[in-house]
Amino acid sequence: MNIDYQTITAIALGVALSACCGFRIFIPLLAGAIAGHWGIVNLPSDMQWLAGWPALICFGSAAIVEIGAYYFPFLDNILDTVATPLAIGAGTVLAGALIPMPDNEPMLRWVIAIIAGGGAAGTIQASTGLLRLFSTKATLGTGNSLIATGENAAAVTGSIFSFVVPVVVAAIIIVVVLWILFAAIKRLSNSKNKQL
Repeated sequence: MNIDYQTITAIALGVALSACCGFRIFIPLLAGAIAGHWGIVNLPSDMQWLAGWPALICFGSAAIVEIGAYYFPFLDNILDTVATPLAIGAGTVLAGALIPMPDNEPMLRWVIAIIAGGGAAGTIQASTGLLRLFSTKATLGTGNSLIATGENAAAVTGSIFSFVVPVVVAAIIIVVVLWILFAAIKRLSNSKNKQL
């Protein structure tokens, strides 16, 4: 596989769009389906289903329901419980569909998709879930609609910008994920020090 600008851009697009699944699962999937349907991205032969009308209708309907459901206090916390594994799966699927790999390397494609796409989506989803849980405790759920609006905006704008400037979006997402991991490690070490 030659590493050229197009390959780097395609990898960045796959990672960036996958990470957006951490904000909302179905908006990035819908964006990927639209891009595949209109030929904006080239999908591998085993992922052509993503560009079909059934996928477009399914992801579009699911995106509308998902956006609305997060505006109901306490239901949003329940959704976060099931959204984390679904976000990891959706991020993996998008990365697997968009990150270019030679046809004779399907195992490598899916390993990279799980690590890069699923990892980015899962980290962001877990972080937003914790933020919503904190908001629920601090505001009794009244502040959650503000968080939901921010997540919706991040999912839509992140998905759009993933196609416009994928390398920049991927770089920003990597910095955010590293910052989240660093903060979590620091908080964990601080809590261990307090216990001692």
